[in-house]
Order: sequence, then structure tokens, then C-alpha cells
Amino acid sequence: MMKKQTETRLIQYINCCIWIMIAALALSGITAFPLQTELSWLVNHSQSLPTLMSQWLQTIYLAIASTNKNYPYLSYGTDWLAFAHLLLALLFIGPLRNPVKNVWVVEFGIIACLLIVPLAFIAGSIRHIPVFWQLIDCSFGAIGIIPLIICYKYINLLKYIKVKSL
Repeated sequence: MMKKQTETRLIQYINCCIWIMIAALALSGITAFPLQTELSWLVNHSQSLPTLMSQWLQTIYLAIASTNKNYPYLSYGTDWLAFAHLLLALLFIGPLRNPVKNVWVVEFGIIACLLIVPLAFIAGSIRHIPVFWQLIDCSFGAIGIIPLIICYKYINLLKYIKVKSL
């Protein structure tokens, strides 16, 4: 009876971590569609932000507004970025259904979170992104890896309990 309760509790923890990732990826994807609208709102409400960040948001807003006015098809790239985030969110349904069998999805997520850091600094410097914004981008990996590592630990514990009971 105790083993079943432990397994149930582990599955609840795993599911909680997975749902956090699904929600974060879906939210990230959904918010990549209306960039100009979101940036307009941010620029209009950026008085409390540091000057450098406020100026950066204004610069980005003007670039996106100008691009959307003159070359709207370029925003199609961010539509695909949004779509990719939504697909990645769907990928995590596998571990919800069978965490032990689909642990590879969690491992993939951990690797992706780790790879955000070099991408942010390499591509960021090539694209002239300020360091403070590169650090904000890195924070997505640093925050995202937390529930994934916890989930990975619980999946391995669940696997151990299942193997031990055979």
C-alpha cells in the first residue's frame, strides 16, 4: 500500500512539473504572435523600468512597427517561432501519459534550457542585443530547467521504485 501511495505522489509531482513546462511554453508561444501590440503596451508602461531597458523597448517597438508596416511578411518568422513553442508544449504530453517511457522529453528540455545560454550570447552579440537583454533571455533557460530537473529526479525515483518491485 505504501509503495502505491509513493508512486501516486511521485506521479503528482511529475505532472505538476510537466504542466508548468506546458503552460510556460504555450504562454511563450501565444505571446510571440502579437509582438507589436505587446511592445506598444510595454513602451507605454515602461516608466518604472530602468532608462536603458525603456530605451531598448522603444527601439525594438519602432523596429517592429516599421518592419510590420513596410515588410509584414518578415513577422511570419515569429509566427513560426510561436508555432514551435506550441508544438514543444505538446511534446510534453508524452511524459504526462508515461513519464518513465518518455523521460527523453524531459532530458531534451533540460538540454534545450542549457543551450539557451550559448545561443543568447553568440547570436545576441552578432545581432547587437544588449547584454542585459541577453541575460533576460538566459533566464528562460535558468528558470525552465528547475522544474525539469525536479521532474527528472522524480521520474528516476519512480523508475527505481517500479524496478525494485519487480
